[in-house]
Amino acid sequence: MIHLQEGDMFTKVGSVIASFMFVWAMFKQYFPYELRDRLEKYTQRAFTFVYPYIQITFHEFTGERLMRSEAYSSIETYLSSSSSMQAKRLKAEVVKNNQSLVLSMDDHEEVADHFNGVKLWWASGKNVLKTQTLSFYQITDEKRYYKLRFHKKHRELIIGPYLNHVLKEGKAIKIKNRQRKLYTNNGSYWSHVVFEHPATFKSLAIEATKKKEIIDDLITFSQSEEFYARIGRAWKRGYLLYGPPGTGKSTLIAAMANLLNYDVYDLELTSVKNNTELRKLLIEVPYKSIVVIEDIDCSLDLTGQRKKKKEKEEMGNNNGNEEKPKTVKEERDDRSSQVTLSGLLNSVDGLWSACGGERIIVFTTNFIEKLDPALIRKGRMDKHIELSYCSFEAFKVLANNYLQIDTHQLFDKISDLLEETKMTPADVAEHLMPKTVPSNADVCLESLVEGLQMAKEEAKLKKEEEAREKAEEAATATATANGEAKLEENKDSVSGKE
Repeated sequence: MIHLQEGDMFTKVGSVIASFMFVWAMFKQYFPYELRDRLEKYTQRAFTFVYPYIQITFHEFTGERLMRSEAYSSIETYLSSSSSMQAKRLKAEVVKNNQSLVLSMDDHEEVADHFNGVKLWWASGKNVLKTQTLSFYQITDEKRYYKLRFHKKHRELIIGPYLNHVLKEGKAIKIKNRQRKLYTNNGSYWSHVVFEHPATFKSLAIEATKKKEIIDDLITFSQSEEFYARIGRAWKRGYLLYGPPGTGKSTLIAAMANLLNYDVYDLELTSVKNNTELRKLLIEVPYKSIVVIEDIDCSLDLTGQRKKKKEKEEMGNNNGNEEKPKTVKEERDDRSSQVTLSGLLNSVDGLWSACGGERIIVFTTNFIEKLDPALIRKGRMDKHIELSYCSFEAFKVLANNYLQIDTHQLFDKISDLLEETKMTPADVAEHLMPKTVPSNADVCLESLVEGLQMAKEEAKLKKEEEAREKAEEAATATATANGEAKLEENKDSVSGKE
């Protein structure tokens, strides 16, 4: 009897559902669109009035160019910790040079979160829009999203402080887990490899006071977002590194990137066609990045452009003839790259420089005197750092790095020789490179002493040679002057006789 009653109940329920579906189908087919639309609208309003929860959707792709949403990426990273503890189905991703595993919840999963005593729920989902078949492959257009659900009485708390908390924490976790990259440009496009340079400020061979000054400046900059916004300046800082070759400019850049955990964008100006392409490249550089232009004096003839223009104007004024303007093809043949000094300045320090915050721009040069003053003025290159020849303090850092020693009987002699001659840290490091395994500190330091003595002798001979050449030039100039004076005297005597 009980089984018959249950069967009758299911039959009645099925009949009711079938009748409802039939009525709904007839309603959609024969009732006017306006009436159906209005009924659905009022039904949704009634449901919203009864339903106490608010729902916010964050799509993976947004905007006209369908760029991946930073909000979606931050939420995904933020939820990785809670989802790994709650969700039953997870997705795994390897980061940090295949040494770390990050878990996130799979599609159509839901996890709970708590904020200031309020409970809320995150759900993941995806929409499959269409499937295309190309040859033997099927391409499915999928759009993923996250949905946040919370009680409507907590609207202000969730929309304001909580979402800001999620985005901030997500960015911080993403930066911590990310695999840093070294980028270079091929025309107007960036390509990258994994950045694995081991340089740190601890192993950097420069004076301790200068090292501390640079570290303090970098950390202060990275923590000054509110300050830059308050004073109305783009959140960027320029560094000019100058000094002889082999003084550690590239190593310092690597140490800066490792200290701040920034990506490095090595910009090759000679492969950039024009100012527009340069602007496009720099706009695509994200926050927490170092843009590097090495050997800026050799990358392009930026300083020479202004000098040549001035010389042409002076020649035109002296000759009184107007120079025939060059065709576009002739100008293109003159320079493979059409990047100008003005274009570089506008990209580095103009309106376009504000497109992306927390960026450091570094110029390096071996000859600072060759650079245009407009390029390296304060405000563009805010901090000028001279990396000079190896001092005794820098040598001690190298000795500790290469030989793992803090003192030796030859240190005093090396100190005296470093004061008397000039040798770059790269040359000093080459002498300290171990010649045997295990390394022999005595052999390496004796090699350095010989190298310094040889450099001292070469510098002395070079100085004597320069003094001899100057003496010869002075003697030649004196003889020429005397000869011209005698010639004038002879001319005057001949004129007097006539």
